[in-house]
Amino acid sequence: MPTRVYTHSDCLSHVTPPGHPEQVARLVAIAEALDTPAFDALERHAAPLGDLSEVLRCHPQSYIDRVRAAIPEDGYVSLDGDTHVVSGSWNAALRGVGGICAALDAVMAGAARNAFVACRPPGHHAETDTAMGFCLFGNIAIAAKRALDHHGLSRVALVDFDVHHGNGTQDLLWDEARALFISSHQMPLYPGSGARHETGAHGNIFNLPFPPDTAGPSFRRHYEAEVFPALENFRPELILISAGFDAHRADPLAQMALVEEDFAWVTARLCEIADEFCDGRVVSTLEGGYDLPALGASVAAHVTTLMEHAR
Repeated sequence: MPTRVYTHSDCLSHVTPPGHPEQVARLVAIAEALDTPAFDALERHAAPLGDLSEVLRCHPQSYIDRVRAAIPEDGYVSLDGDTHVVSGSWNAALRGVGGICAALDAVMAGAARNAFVACRPPGHHAETDTAMGFCLFGNIAIAAKRALDHHGLSRVALVDFDVHHGNGTQDLLWDEARALFISSHQMPLYPGSGARHETGAHGNIFNLPFPPDTAGPSFRRHYEAEVFPALENFRPELILISAGFDAHRADPLAQMALVEEDFAWVTARLCEIADEFCDGRVVSTLEGGYDLPALGASVAAHVTTLMEHAR
């Protein structure tokens, strides 16, 4: 079965202020990295607009209304010091929701073994009632709830290797016993959450903070010793990945020291666990990554690995 990639040109219309790291050029870099013969076997799909009924799985109507009302006809509106919207931001955010839901449905139907969603703005910092950290809607948490409530799964695992703690995903799934959320991240760093003692209402949250300058060998040891055993004990029926590539040593927003090979390695190991427990079902979605060459190369390594495990 193929690997699918979902993206949409609407995600280029979410324009951030000059100098902002979460910029249109991120998707351009990813598109260029995946535009080589090595990726000819990918199935490429336009991310549909997400239905608001999907957003309501995680966010209240009052929050949705507030975000929509903030979208300007011209110029920028700042939801906080880091999170800005323009006229194209609403559709871009809904493409992220629609893209991950479509990817999930394709993988659950057996039309694809795994999938990667290349949409922006990202989602893992968006809390139940708060836009923050460049994020408007909690895309991956929405997909987890759809997998549980629409597709009838009993156990969904989410792994977030973005350099920043996935505080939004944690908030949205804090009370969800059917979901295991694992976040590895640099600490101290924005947003300041993600300590080990934050374990969720049902012991369903696992935070793995790393100190600055953590490189591949330490990252791999901790994943082998802690993350993978936790996943195996949980026996997930689906693995969702918050694929942030800002733990790369070249990234300007943090101080970890991973390289492309580390992202390929963790992707491969997650796919192996999915092969054992989930019939290979993996859906990955873009989060951070702000050095453009490193982002393109890291996404290429990640998607290459997904393709290798889809054969």
